[in-house]
Amino acid sequence: MVTRIKKSYRFALRSTILITFIITAFLGVFLWNNGSMDWLLLLVIALVSGITSFLVIQLRVEKFIYRKIERIYNDVSLLESRSLSSRTVTTDMRALTEEIEKFAKDKKIEIDTLKIREEYRKDFLGNVSHELKTPLFTVQGYILTLLDGAMDDKTLRKKYLQRANKGVERLIYIIKDLDLITKLEVGDLNLELENFDILELVQNVFDLLEMKAAKKNITLTFDMDYDGPIHVRADKEKIQQVITNLVVNSIKYGQQNGTTEVSVENLIKNKVIIRVTDNGEGISKQNLARIFERFYRVDKSGSRAEGGSGLGLAIVKHIVEAHNEKIYVESVVNIGSEFSFTLEKVADKTPSA
Repeated sequence: MVTRIKKSYRFALRSTILITFIITAFLGVFLWNNGSMDWLLLLVIALVSGITSFLVIQLRVEKFIYRKIERIYNDVSLLESRSLSSRTVTTDMRALTEEIEKFAKDKKIEIDTLKIREEYRKDFLGNVSHELKTPLFTVQGYILTLLDGAMDDKTLRKKYLQRANKGVERLIYIIKDLDLITKLEVGDLNLELENFDILELVQNVFDLLEMKAAKKNITLTFDMDYDGPIHVRADKEKIQQVITNLVVNSIKYGQQNGTTEVSVENLIKNKVIIRVTDNGEGISKQNLARIFERFYRVDKSGSRAEGGSGLGLAIVKHIVEAHNEKIYVESVVNIGSEFSFTLEKVADKTPSA
């Protein structure tokens, strides 16, 4: 790396003034005491000593201190080429100190960020391991039982194979969600935008999840009777997945005999906001900030008993953001939760594929 040196004469100048003053003062006192004061001689000596001192000090600084500073910059720049490679190296001690302090502060922020990422990586790997090993051990257990002799019993053989198949289906479900969220995160998912009726889509989700909601006697409903369709422009399949995931969560964490309510409201001229509200168990403040993380679960045991990949809300967030829209969440423990997201609204007309 080529480093540009910005020379500073402050140190040499100040040192020269001090040395010249001391020499001139000492010589002046000496000449005064000997009764041979010569102001011209004193001035010449002051000029000569000043120039000589400045040149000697500056040359020594350039030869020794500047080289040391340049080496420091070069060594430090190896840690992060973008930090200092384009900068001018200054030999002004105050400016250098400020730059090094700023560099140290920036590095501390980077280190803290890396620590957070490392903790997240550990959590993620631990969660992935847990999510995958549960169905794997389940499948392995049933297969080993069959190999140990249970396959001779036709009834047990069929039951165990069906249960093992459920474990395989759960693995496939997790892998598919992982593949989807990976594509979403790297921006490798092409959205197929079209105009469609969001109310019709929500009703389709209600119909698909009606039986699941009935198990807990949860009512799936709109907040009101809408006069006509509300058309939006988005990827219909992906938005259906968003609404499905949100409604499934509202059922999963909803209270027995509860309600899941969906509303579609005009936000601004060309935006609508879709709200999914439940009166379930709610989410605490400490969990609220992390619910969109992959595999993060509010209730570690209960949610796994309910199934799912643990990626639902992370997928929801990425799909909404892939549409350049926003998602929001509000929740109060033992009161309920409301998830909402925006979509682009289009003029009422027949949806086009």
